[in-house]
Amino acid sequence: SSEVLEAIENVIQDVLKSLAQKKAPVLTLPNRSDWRNIEFKESVGLQMIPRCTTKQIRSDCPRSAPKFALMLKILSMIYKMVQSNTYATKRDIYYSDTLLFGSQSVVDNIINDISCMLKIPRRSLHILSTTKGFVAGNLSYTEEDGTKVNCTCGATVFTVPSNVQGIKNLISHAKFMLIVEKDATFQRLLDDDFCNKVSPCIMITGRGVPDLNTRLLVRKLWDSFQIPIFTLMDADPHGVEIMCIYKYGSVSMSFEAHHLTVPSIKWLGLLPSDLERLNIRKDILIPFTKQDQNKLASIQKRPYIACQPTWKNELEIMAASKLKAEIQVLTSLSSDYLSRVYLPNKLQFGGWL
Repeated sequence: SSEVLEAIENVIQDVLKSLAQKKAPVLTLPNRSDWRNIEFKESVGLQMIPRCTTKQIRSDCPRSAPKFALMLKILSMIYKMVQSNTYATKRDIYYSDTLLFGSQSVVDNIINDISCMLKIPRRSLHILSTTKGFVAGNLSYTEEDGTKVNCTCGATVFTVPSNVQGIKNLISHAKFMLIVEKDATFQRLLDDDFCNKVSPCIMITGRGVPDLNTRLLVRKLWDSFQIPIFTLMDADPHGVEIMCIYKYGSVSMSFEAHHLTVPSIKWLGLLPSDLERLNIRKDILIPFTKQDQNKLASIQKRPYIACQPTWKNELEIMAASKLKAEIQVLTSLSSDYLSRVYLPNKLQFGGWL
């Protein structure tokens, strides 16, 4: 915590120095969303380069002055929380003055900018993000406040803890981990008792694009158990994008890649080639929108696709067919095809990429 306080004090000292010299104070931040500041490393994923381009938030420019003020406001809130050892969620910060902040996304963006500027992970700033992910299966652990969580009992779902760093005594006999894109598929697999049927496993869903805590938990489980991790996504560009976030990280959070990515994650399904192999009827597949085409084209250009020839082939199949499918498409074969046939066969015969 003294490191965090010192980092904030240094920023404020620079502001005061500028004022003393009758200069307009400026905050300098790394350019988080610029691909030129990102390098791809197979062992880590997308990470920020050490000498990256920066942008300035000036206090004397009408366009950036409001952001400059909000950054100082949130820095002062973080400073107080670290001093008093209290925590707040991003929502708490927004609701402390909704008129001032204007929207939740403004707060989220500023917090990420501050974290990147100070080079300090968000958790160390005493800001918790609200969790939306779920975990189930063969896993038990103790939360930071001493609460014992046992996911192993039947079809119970637990929310991913809001302080993943604080959990300890992790125990699991799982043979693998399955990341499921969507909540509906996750619930369906739970109802079918999938976690115990094939072999004990841990299931996680970020319910769409994963939040920070879900990604931290996947990484923590990988560090703790080193078991294979598979993903089950829709066969569409959005599903591929989500899987890449778990595996290689995202551009906007590349400065925290080391805590968030698991490059050994495997793509289990739904593969575009599965649709042909299983003779899924063309009339129940969904035609691409212009947005799908653009997203797929942008994914195909990313540096990590070049080192994944099998993924590249699957994306080419998807691009050529201009059709996408949700995991639910398997119910056209039989209502429990996913848990009874598809997943057991894939896991037994190595049908992943």
